[in-house]
Amino acid sequence: MAAYLRAHRKRADLTLDALAERTGLTKSYLSKIERGLSTPSIAVALKIARALNTDVGQLFSEDPDPTLMQVDRAAERMDEPKAPAAHYLAIATNVARKTMQPFVVRPTTEPDTKYLEHSGDEFVFVHSGSVEIAVPGEHIVLHAGDSLYFAATTPHRIRSISARRAELIVVVGDREPIAD
Repeated sequence: MAAYLRAHRKRADLTLDALAERTGLTKSYLSKIERGLSTPSIAVALKIARALNTDVGQLFSEDPDPTLMQVDRAAERMDEPKAPAAHYLAIATNVARKTMQPFVVRPTTEPDTKYLEHSGDEFVFVHSGSVEIAVPGEHIVLHAGDSLYFAATTPHRIRSISARRAELIVVVGDREPIAD
């Protein structure tokens, strides 16, 4: 995502300071993302995409020309991540004007103390392994083939609890909240 974020930021004619102001993130954190030293969560990637007025998948795309259909081959994805951090791989990155943001996620095995939340809905399907999804006051265990659909404004965190790191399909419906 590093090079693509920088390219989108420059195309939007924004400095790191301006992007930090638009997203509420620190300039230091955004710089780390651009240099490939930090991988943003889905919630953070959505904030950045919204601030840049682009589809979140475009931040992960090597091709600047969006399309209407895209095939993603499993053989072309990276192998099991070696780093302990969670790994997010956006898919369908070249599809224009998506209403859903799909990711292959390999969550960390370490319990995260910070809950994430963002606008829209989230669908989690466990492709392999097992995960624990924590929401305030509840821990939900999902195994291969299980799924969970929820309002992404619900504070949540996910960790792999299987011997081999779990692999999830996460689809985020990134919609703005409806005004009361």
